Amino acid sequence: MSDTATNDSMEARADAFRQAYRRVKDEVGKVIVGHDEIVHGVLTCLFVGGHALLEGVPGLGKTLLVRTLADAVSLDFNRIQFTPDLMPADILGTNVVMETPDGRRMFEFQRGPIFSQIILADEINRATPKTQSALLEAMQEKSVTVGGTIHQLKKPFFVLATQNPIEQEGTYPLPEAQLDRFLFKLVVGYSTREELATILDRTTRGETPHAEKVIDGDTLIRCQALVREVLIAPHVQDYAIRLALATHPDGPFAVEVTNRYIRWGTSPRGVQTLVLAAKVRALLDGRYNVSFEDIRRVYLPSLRHRVLLNFEAQAEGIDTDELLLKVLGAVSEKAEDPVAAA
Repeated sequence: MSDTATNDSMEARADAFRQAYRRVKDEVGKVIVGHDEIVHGVLTCLFVGGHALLEGVPGLGKTLLVRTLADAVSLDFNRIQFTPDLMPADILGTNVVMETPDGRRMFEFQRGPIFSQIILADEINRATPKTQSALLEAMQEKSVTVGGTIHQLKKPFFVLATQNPIEQEGTYPLPEAQLDRFLFKLVVGYSTREELATILDRTTRGETPHAEKVIDGDTLIRCQALVREVLIAPHVQDYAIRLALATHPDGPFAVEVTNRYIRWGTSPRGVQTLVLAAKVRALLDGRYNVSFEDIRRVYLPSLRHRVLLNFEAQAEGIDTDELLLKVLGAVSEKAEDPVAAA
């Protein structure tokens, strides 16, 4: 195939990507007012094939956003309300004894609600660590192991979780291993004056808008494959790598605030997220290569949940986002070692 034909094919696929993305965003916008960056973050996770953690006080529309997204795509959807008494079997399923017509007894696997394609893990931090850990294999391997048997989950598969940051009674902090499996952590803020007026107009006049299904799972899988084909220049990729390494205290790329306030830095999943999410930004801007600005725009949601602050930072009331922005400002686009970007 000629270079011209290849370019035409890429352009057509990129255009289809943008149209699919826009259709879903428009449908979500019928129900969700404002929160453009949050909606964009959740859609980025959807089109990359990752999971999202939404954090915010009650009543900001986190659960409604996930439900609306599920309405806009033709995927199976289940909601799991996490509570302290929820057990792993309540999520994964269990083997039960069944009697056959000839009187024999045998084990049969009864699937739990995790066997869906979009999972709303509502108030995920209310479940015990034992129950939270039931999601680890599903989120990473897209499979579930029960009784020594591996059961594959249907693709595409997404976990969209919500949690309340202010009410700590009866909650259990998510373990770092589980936090690391979320592509993005999105902090949902308050609505503006104009947005609240629109919300009241939509919800207090007897009109209930609904999202229509506009794309299916096969379309999402094709979009996810296209994201991975977007090019990233070596020096831009090295910038993402150095941003991740700059969060490692006492490392060769650590900056002053890192050594002072960070206990543990990001994992390799952090830099993978930076690159994949930046590729989505590039596609939406009509480009087939990642820029420095693409990396910076996805920096906070990619890394804020992958950095663990030390006691000094907690004692001084240092905010993770504030600290990461200082790290971002201290890392130059140009590598000091030219070999690193070769």
